[in-house]
Amino acid sequence: MSTDIVVPAEQEGTKAVLKTWLKKRGDSVRMDEPIVEIETDKVAVEIAATANGVLSEILVDEGADVAPGSVLGRIDEGDVARRGTAPPESIEEPSASPKGGAEAPPRSTPASAQLSPGIRRLLSEHGLKPEDVPHAGRLTREDIEAEVARRADRTLAPSLGARFIPHDSMRRRIAEHMAHSMQTAPHVTALFEADFSAIIAHREAHKAEFARASANLTFTAYFVAACVEAMKAVPQVNARWREDGLEIPDDINVGIGTALGDKGLIVPVIHRAQTLPLLDTARQLTELTEKARSGKLVPADVQNGTFSISNHGVSGSLLAAPIIINQPQSAILGVGKLQKRAVVQEINGQDAIEIRPMAYVTLTIDHRVLDAHQCNAWMTRFVEIIETWK
Repeated sequence: MSTDIVVPAEQEGTKAVLKTWLKKRGDSVRMDEPIVEIETDKVAVEIAATANGVLSEILVDEGADVAPGSVLGRIDEGDVARRGTAPPESIEEPSASPKGGAEAPPRSTPASAQLSPGIRRLLSEHGLKPEDVPHAGRLTREDIEAEVARRADRTLAPSLGARFIPHDSMRRRIAEHMAHSMQTAPHVTALFEADFSAIIAHREAHKAEFARASANLTFTAYFVAACVEAMKAVPQVNARWREDGLEIPDDINVGIGTALGDKGLIVPVIHRAQTLPLLDTARQLTELTEKARSGKLVPADVQNGTFSISNHGVSGSLLAAPIIINQPQSAILGVGKLQKRAVVQEINGQDAIEIRPMAYVTLTIDHRVLDAHQCNAWMTRFVEIIETWK
């Protein structure tokens, strides 16, 4: 009897590539042992064996695109029985006691044993050790590929006058995803301006309290809450285009664009944001950001987003337009750099110039789904929540 090795369901609109076979054809495999690694623009996922047996067929080569539900290979469960042997199991050696009856000290586990099979294989292919590769937190495939590129760059002749950095899988997938979005949806961007005075005052009054609850109270938590309120006014912003109509999910799952330095961008998702008080939103943001930057996100952390936020102002930009929509979503919020600016306010019926903390905010929409009046109504409500935060 044979068992198929199948690609699990991935986030809609995201391609995957078969990165590494961790076993060769004819190798014995054990139940739950990682057997193949796939990678999307979001995360790398190891697929484990669902039966004991022998890897009898490899149907997809490394580097090939794969779709959810694709059969990658097969495990022959009967082959082990025919050979008369069982799949190899880990055997714990009895500890030998030295003379005198004292137990031998426990062996320390080498750092390399804590790495996934795919990472160990990639290190071996390039003749590297874990300590050869600069990395923060868990060693990732991108860390190794960056080190390989750095070493290759050193061999270039100085007279070439250029550096060459090979694309890693994440960069290629991001590029494909962005190009697909621009080809699919007509992008239109609306620009508003928001006064952050109210949320700055609230944050100053409550950030210590939130910190005691293991939550970093960032402006992004307020953005998520304001998005939820704006969706009540214009729920179509949370919709998805279908050829025969609009699908408007019951839940508001807000993706937060998180920069990973030179490695690209990832979008972890706050699920069912409409049910969360500000504290829980801040706590989830803290956890997801830490997981994203340490390479510990799992597929569930990046799936099923219905709307996205790009807080590009944290890196210094005042305005970015259009911000590419994360397909198959219909809109994305952009928030620019916070600046003190002179603005005209009406006070007691008279115009007055005041210095206020201001930021440009944008909503980029799929014009198939939304029109200008819906876009502007959503933005008006979003800005109102930010400026009148209680």
